[in-house]
Amino acid sequence: MTDDLDDLKTALSKATPAPNAATKASHLAMAQKNFEENQGKATSARLKSDRPIQGLWTGAVSMFRSLTSPLALGVTTGSAVFGLALVVYWNDGGGSSVRKFGNYPAVEEEGVLAFTSPSNQNSSSLKPGALARSRDAETLGATSSGLRPAPTQLASPQTKTQRLSKIGQTSLLAESDVIDTIQTQREAFSNGPSNPLQVTGENPVSTFSVDVDTASYSVIRNSLMRGTLPDQNAVRIEEMVNYFTYEYPAPQNAAFNPTISVQPTPWSSDTQLVHIGIQGAVPDVADRPPLNLVFLIDTSGSMQNANKLPLLKQSFRLMLAQLRPEDQVAIVTYAGSAGQALAPTAAGNRSAILAALDTLQAGGGTAGQAGLQQAYALAQTMTEEGEVSRVILATDGDFNVGISDPEALKTYIANKRETGTYLSVLGFGRGNLNDATMQALAQNGNGQAAYIDTLSEAQKVLVDQLTGALFPIADDVKIQVEFNPAQIAEYRLIGYETRTLRREDFNNDAVDAGDIGAGHSVTALYEVTPVGSDAQLTRPLRYGTRTQQDSADELGFLALRYKAPGEDESRLIEMPISEDANPVTSNDFAAAIAGFGQLLRASPYLGEWSYADAIALATASKGADPFGYRAEAIQLMRLAASLSEN
Repeated sequence: MTDDLDDLKTALSKATPAPNAATKASHLAMAQKNFEENQGKATSARLKSDRPIQGLWTGAVSMFRSLTSPLALGVTTGSAVFGLALVVYWNDGGGSSVRKFGNYPAVEEEGVLAFTSPSNQNSSSLKPGALARSRDAETLGATSSGLRPAPTQLASPQTKTQRLSKIGQTSLLAESDVIDTIQTQREAFSNGPSNPLQVTGENPVSTFSVDVDTASYSVIRNSLMRGTLPDQNAVRIEEMVNYFTYEYPAPQNAAFNPTISVQPTPWSSDTQLVHIGIQGAVPDVADRPPLNLVFLIDTSGSMQNANKLPLLKQSFRLMLAQLRPEDQVAIVTYAGSAGQALAPTAAGNRSAILAALDTLQAGGGTAGQAGLQQAYALAQTMTEEGEVSRVILATDGDFNVGISDPEALKTYIANKRETGTYLSVLGFGRGNLNDATMQALAQNGNGQAAYIDTLSEAQKVLVDQLTGALFPIADDVKIQVEFNPAQIAEYRLIGYETRTLRREDFNNDAVDAGDIGAGHSVTALYEVTPVGSDAQLTRPLRYGTRTQQDSADELGFLALRYKAPGEDESRLIEMPISEDANPVTSNDFAAAIAGFGQLLRASPYLGEWSYADAIALATASKGADPFGYRAEAIQLMRLAASLSEN
């Protein structure tokens, strides 16, 4: 009897069988057959435990999959590659050159990196020196492929270190969002140097056109919320002040009512602020005429970002709810060429209008001129006697196809406004924002320019202020102030740099000026230096003469000229400016906003006055704030204060 160990010893002691070539060949053939038949089969993989039984590598893969999605891994990897490409780009020692990011060629001129849409890849704007063309503050710039910001209006180039630092802050951004960040360097803003101090004895008269636009304030807010101080050219102080409402008395049996007050200047104890407010009448909404709207929507490739075309669609949805059934809506789009997306449709047919909006997609060039022409032509077919027609242009501001003569375009829009069809401009998104073009179009079209960066801003512009934006109560509104040299030694107008007029333009009804809509208010501030004040910056002339005034106690005299809608001759309102004028409640908040704007523009007239002072004044004078706009402004001041220290 043997045990298992003995059997094993016996088996091991036997000689190993000799190899059988035929058997080996048969087994190899079977293995090859099985491999060929089963390679790449569509059957699912064999199930296995989720535990990392295959070792450290399987466990690491499982961990990363649970922490980060494949999409996010791809975006972060792409961001790293893009950052490395920029480092190489800025250190290759080249001058003006062309690079590509995805489908977007990039041009670097004078240290500024800009991306252009695919439709412009063969345009002359890609040549060195062709990114910008000279343009003064009152005309539109142009290249052979369309409008471009002039070099003097581009955002000031930053150092390479600063630019790379900002790019590093944009984590998990899509390619279009990265382009949106970089293209900010291409933005152009309509502005001019701050109004200089005027000596009353030499130049006692100040003349300007009113402005109810609010685009500048929204752009400033957007910049601060993105963590950067705004370009100084983007700061138009009058649009910041006029973003808010003030407690002006309502007009009685008139289109509007001027209100004047005089108050101490927050940043100087030796000067005063002359506060001029104009409150427009609010007509009975039930009596308003039918409204014809043509939405002229930019659907070019640059509009694909979430804060552009998608936000635009959401904004117009809000606006549609404010229209009446007898109003009409049509939609024209432009991208490479213009097209009608919706025939004139009753506003009560919301489903058809919303369906047309939902079908809009971004892609192609920016044929702005063709779009404007078709929109105006369509508006003409919709208009009947007594109705109000308006084209609402919604764009990121980039017109680059079909415009060869900007002055001809401005003339075309001015001629169209004479037919009664006005043009308003809504800006969306950053990157291509050509604020200068938007301002010129709106001013020549007798319309309002606004910038919509959030749905809350759309609510304010297109819902709360819709009546004022669409129904004018006064055209060509001009203000002229004559200061009394016996009382005022010096003065300066705060803001309105792009709205100043010549003295003789005030009485010339052929000169275009700003418009006031139903319920709109307009605010203007002068800082004045009384005669004998220690704040006087100029010495009196030895041989100067001072005209004696009949009313020596008057600080000045206000004249206001306007036209009723549809009329050719202007009407005149006049009133004196007295030092004992009753102050208007919440004027201090307007002064705080004016000071905030001057801080952003680095004004030399503020002395030691700081962001902290602006915050304190705004907080103390915030008053009633039902929608939180004033509280938001104070928060923006705090952000600007922090950013200015970095």
